Amino acid sequence: MDLQLEGKKALVTGSTAGIGFATARLLAAEGASVVVNGRGQERVDAAIGKILKLHPKAKVTGVASDVLDAAGCAKLIQALASVDVLVNNMGIFEPKPFEKIPDEDWLHFFEANVMSGVRFSRHYLSGMREKQWGRIVFVSSESAVQIPAEMIHYGMTKTAQIAVARGIAETVAGTGITVNSVLPGPTRSEGAETFIARMGGRDVAAFEADFFKTVRPTSLLKRFATIDEVANLIVYLCSPLASATTGSALRVDGGVVRAIL
Repeated sequence: MDLQLEGKKALVTGSTAGIGFATARLLAAEGASVVVNGRGQERVDAAIGKILKLHPKAKVTGVASDVLDAAGCAKLIQALASVDVLVNNMGIFEPKPFEKIPDEDWLHFFEANVMSGVRFSRHYLSGMREKQWGRIVFVSSESAVQIPAEMIHYGMTKTAQIAVARGIAETVAGTGITVNSVLPGPTRSEGAETFIARMGGRDVAAFEADFFKTVRPTSLLKRFATIDEVANLIVYLCSPLASATTGSALRVDGGVVRAIL
């Protein structure tokens, strides 16, 4: 299927690994001009190299900037004035008991996971309005709906992302701009491996079996999703073909969330 992304400029934040990298790679494969973002130049260059190895004719560049705070967001914006497609993917997480989460952590998580997307959306929306076309996707999580007891501060930010995405969608009603959020479930990525290490350091196979038995027993998939399985949905939402989907929170969670709405 041709997703009609040829010639569209796309920024994917936090795209040197995991879901972000898969999204950038698939967008590039569809002909979009993709900007990879990561904290360090070495990782950005490596991600670009991997994409070009798979798709030698891909149009892919990169901006190294840590977008965890306002200064990092401003640096990226200065390097990239406008985009047609914005995927707010960058995010952080950390398992920690509620009683041990200090105020600084709550504020840090909100700054990183919510305000980065707010800042980029606020800036790039004006250019989309001028063209009367654009795509904004917030990569949220099933944790936005079923707040995980082991990282409540993370879940809070994922819920906030859905609210922000819906609110922005309301402001562009009747235009060619769509704004959505995507809710991945447990996904096999670098972040998942880090999470496994923090939760006990067991090997992935053993952890996966126990995780879906005790931590996410409602999963219908009964395994970690692949990064491509998540990125496929994100890339579709970025395309002109998804023009009737806006203001929505779409789940690619393997059936973890039992609610049908």
